Amino acid sequence: MAPSPAKKTTKQTAEEIAARDAARLNQLGYKQVYGLNTGGPVVIVFGWVVVSFFALQVGLALAEISSAYPTSGGLYWWAARLSTPKHAPAASWFSGWFNLIGQFAVTAGIDYGLALMIAGVISIGQHGEWVPTAGATTGIHIAICVSHGIANSLGPGVMRRINSVSTWWQVICPLVVIITILACAPTRQPGSFVFGHFNNNTGWTSPAYVVLCGLLQAQFTLTGFDSSAHMSEETKNAEISGPVGMIMAIVVSAIMGFIFLVGFLFCIQDLDTTINSSTGFPVMQIIVDSVGEKGGIVLMVMLIVACWFCGFASVTANSRMIYAFSRDGAMPGSKYWHQVNKKMETPINAVWLSVLVASILGLPSLGNDTAFSAITSVATIGLFLSYAIPIACKLLNRKAFKPGPLHLGRFSEPIGCIALFWIAFITILFVLPPEYPITAVNMNCKLLMRRFLIDGRKWFKGPVINLSDDERVGVNLEIEQPPVEKLSDIEKAVEVSSSNTSSLSSSNPSNSKANEK
Repeated sequence: MAPSPAKKTTKQTAEEIAARDAARLNQLGYKQVYGLNTGGPVVIVFGWVVVSFFALQVGLALAEISSAYPTSGGLYWWAARLSTPKHAPAASWFSGWFNLIGQFAVTAGIDYGLALMIAGVISIGQHGEWVPTAGATTGIHIAICVSHGIANSLGPGVMRRINSVSTWWQVICPLVVIITILACAPTRQPGSFVFGHFNNNTGWTSPAYVVLCGLLQAQFTLTGFDSSAHMSEETKNAEISGPVGMIMAIVVSAIMGFIFLVGFLFCIQDLDTTINSSTGFPVMQIIVDSVGEKGGIVLMVMLIVACWFCGFASVTANSRMIYAFSRDGAMPGSKYWHQVNKKMETPINAVWLSVLVASILGLPSLGNDTAFSAITSVATIGLFLSYAIPIACKLLNRKAFKPGPLHLGRFSEPIGCIALFWIAFITILFVLPPEYPITAVNMNCKLLMRRFLIDGRKWFKGPVINLSDDERVGVNLEIEQPPVEKLSDIEKAVEVSSSNTSSLSSSNPSNSKANEK
């Protein structure tokens, strides 16, 4: 039998690679040029400012509560603490599960987006000789998830070093990229383009509606700032460092994001080329147009490392939420997920559950082109709904709240009301067509509600209070529960460096026991 002829390899041009990758991303439900099409530069810039302002209001409302109740359970614990005994289990249940689902989806979204970036860079570097398939991209996604699991399992010493590098890398890397492309770009757009050009390729005729749709990209980015709260039990002076870390994550991200966006918009060589011929990411196209292919790959690798740090921090926060939620018996198999490895002083089971779920959430892209997009949309809605519940409980049950060292004073209620208004607004906005069909969100919310009403309400009584009888004296916990034993010696020994999704806040580990007062 004659041997089969060798398969001929044809190199592809950058434009052909870009078109293929962009098509694949569109099949996955990604709108990689979403901001440039839904309003263009003017909406991207000023939409970021508006969203940053309202995200800060939400962050301030949560930070005030975090200062009063520093616990790794965070949102769901606060919801129970600030509710009446009758409503505490339901408030805690919904807040916890919305937050947990959102965190799973955010971790998956970060790592899958990182996989797409890596696949795109490899493909361009190989001049199209290697074509990333859905299976290859999913494989890279799983490998990234596993790498985050390994890094989070190596103990507090290694994690502390990673966090130290991450904190500086996340600030320096964007500045290096922006300065480089501004210095090397063949031409630069005028200020009238960056701050005044409106572009509408959505098919909608209402400019107001297009502007509202343009806000979604910024809001999807500014999430996960509650991560500091989930590290409170492993942080010194958590009443101060937790809420400060939460606010600084928003403030620094808002400032750096604004610089990043404006810098890239100035460096756009041709808007239509950026929209129609990108490698799946406008940022990658702008970088390549500014510094060339080789220089572009170097800068993209720097951004890929920054994204890896974000995924690492996301797994850290996700695992601590799993640990706290399962410690209170709110998850299936709770007894396994809240165990702490004595040698590594880390809730390793919770870490690898986070990795497993994030990996599984990437699998639908193998056979369903829109499933992963629906999952990532639920991430934003789930997280912000979980933010809303404790804020609403605090406003409705004012007497239950005992301010901590950092509080908003007379501005507490106005800021809380503004935060709730914004969360309600973006939740509605996120389910409006064309980006987020309302049916997918309704289905998820209904399943969660059904789970509680049928089953969860029968056994879930709210967070466990880890205080002895003596420690409970004089403390109004508002949740009527029988006293339980203190944390075990292993749980007391948990020691991991504090981290948040943006890796912009830092804190020191301690061996203090969980502070859930």
